[in-house]
Amino acid sequence: MSKLFISCALPYANGSCHLGHLRSTYIPADIYARYNRMNGVDVLMVCATDEHGTPIAVRAEKENKNPLEITDKYYELICNDLKNCNISLDSFRRTTDKLHYDIAQQYFLKLYNNGFIYDEEIEQLYCEHCKRSLPDRYVEGICPYCGEEGARGDQCEVCGRHLNPTELKEPYCLICGNTPKVNVSNQYFFKLSHFQDGIKNWLETNNSLPDNVHNYAYDWVKDGLRDWILTRDMSWGVPVPLEGVTNKVLYVWGEAFLGYISSAANWAHKHNLKWEDYWNDKVVHFIGKDIIYHHTIFWPGMLMGNDCKLPDSVVAGGYLSLEGRKMSTSKGWVIWVEDFLKDFDSDLLRYYMIVNAPLSKDTDFSWDDFQRRINDELADILGNFLHRTFSFTERFFEGKIPQPGKLDKLDEEYLTEIKNLSDEVGKSIENFEFREGFNKIMKISKYANKYFNDKKPWKAIKENPEEAATCLYLSNQLAYVLSIVLTPYLPGKTQEIRKILNIPTETVSGFTQFDNRKPKIQWSETKNLLEIDHKINSPSPIFNKLPDEIIKDKKEELYNTLKEEEKNKEEDENMSNLISIDEFGKVELKVGQIKEAENIDGSKNLLKLQVDIKEDELRQVVAGIAKKYSPEELIDKKVIVVTNLEPAKLFGVKSEGMLLATDSMNLLTTEGKVGESIK
Repeated sequence: MSKLFISCALPYANGSCHLGHLRSTYIPADIYARYNRMNGVDVLMVCATDEHGTPIAVRAEKENKNPLEITDKYYELICNDLKNCNISLDSFRRTTDKLHYDIAQQYFLKLYNNGFIYDEEIEQLYCEHCKRSLPDRYVEGICPYCGEEGARGDQCEVCGRHLNPTELKEPYCLICGNTPKVNVSNQYFFKLSHFQDGIKNWLETNNSLPDNVHNYAYDWVKDGLRDWILTRDMSWGVPVPLEGVTNKVLYVWGEAFLGYISSAANWAHKHNLKWEDYWNDKVVHFIGKDIIYHHTIFWPGMLMGNDCKLPDSVVAGGYLSLEGRKMSTSKGWVIWVEDFLKDFDSDLLRYYMIVNAPLSKDTDFSWDDFQRRINDELADILGNFLHRTFSFTERFFEGKIPQPGKLDKLDEEYLTEIKNLSDEVGKSIENFEFREGFNKIMKISKYANKYFNDKKPWKAIKENPEEAATCLYLSNQLAYVLSIVLTPYLPGKTQEIRKILNIPTETVSGFTQFDNRKPKIQWSETKNLLEIDHKINSPSPIFNKLPDEIIKDKKEELYNTLKEEEKNKEEDENMSNLISIDEFGKVELKVGQIKEAENIDGSKNLLKLQVDIKEDELRQVVAGIAKKYSPEELIDKKVIVVTNLEPAKLFGVKSEGMLLATDSMNLLTTEGKVGESIK
């Protein structure tokens, strides 16, 4: 029996799963795993939470917690999210497992002993207040490229540039807020450049890599690979296993990959098996496109340095936006899996995430489009065909598969489509073209509805019962085949179809158990047919339409977070306009008396004024009050003047002050003494 090692990108254990995670990684991986299991392949599907790195360490320090308190919480939440979406993982572990530490340190030591790791002094920021070197995520400052504030020590979120902490302008320590200084630190580097030719050859000869993955990776190789820093000065993580080295851990991208192997090893140890048997047969990684570089450049280099087999394929899903906007967990512009499942079946999510766009392309989640696709496609096409077939079978043939009559040309074409469906869908899944596979299912469902309408069994049952029997016989055969080919895609709803068909069902919820890893439903069963007089059960609708009210509520709930964000932004902007009492104290206000006033040629708003502010000391002021006052009515008015503004030119006329006025241009007047300061 052939074996298959499938891995899913490790979710970072500082938040729950959102819809983007499911779309790019876990749903496609589950489809591929279920399909291969149904074809007799011994599949080992693994994942783990990624629990190290500076973001978790920084958050823990800010909240005065042990990092494990944070990762313990999110491991459970992520675990539940994946289980509730029927992601059939065999093993879901953690990078804080002791076995993971052991394996990661072993890989580091082998690279080190093989001469692929060297140490070098580098410039690094040091916080004198905290008494330590600052890893990249411990520092923020102003981006040297776009000038935006809040740029991290590794990347500016605004312009997207990758950064070194020492490049930041006005850097500050995220923990204490003090300004760090540049210091020297000894770090360990991985000789990635040594594997340039090997990685290039792997990319050129591997026909199993999807185009979006191959092309992205190959561009990096063409530009030449640079060595990677492999360590960080901190205590949270896998310690560097070298004698005399303290307070250094492996960079998260130097050990997180090994979560695939440690998760597999943990499972294999429990069941007295060897994870290597799966890895050495076939390996497929499912990831998001943001980490293509890591999985096609850095990870293969590490594997080569450890004399390990390279992955057979890396499948990368595109980004998911939300209602036309980029998702933002910090701003609440996100749909969490847990919240989605409170109102909707997970198979509805699986369907929408599959058919919305090819996996390699970015796509958008829209509540309106979600409703349209569920109602117009799942309910009106697939669901309608199934319900008509089962209802008419119960009504006209006592719920039994009828004896067909002689097949005409239309019947023969229909039967051919039914027999070819599993091969066509299977080929698409094998090529990671999951959307195309489901489109073939929807295409035959449309065809089947048309066939049903053309045959009119409700009419034929009276005029030509044999033709009605043939129609229902073939339609039930298609329903049977659909109950098999839909299993990788919609594992829950498929079992509802099979219950009505009165055939064996599959356990689909939660992670797989060792004793139910071999599915009851085999892909090869699509070549069989239901027997004449096979009794089906009373039908009920498989897919119900989504009402407008629930979609309206979900949209309001989402857009309210946007309004709240805009409100907070407005409040922040208002706060940013506030000045301190010290700043206000710098403003010089004096009583002035207007002595002359005239219009400025070419301007309908501006007047040029000569204002006496001290013993016949006239100050020229340009004021935008021409629509409110005529020059004549301003003469001798006492006004309040800001006298310490920098001179400016308005409409080419020099202005050496400002008059105080309301929004409606009513001047603030006074009875005070000319030249008197206002406090």
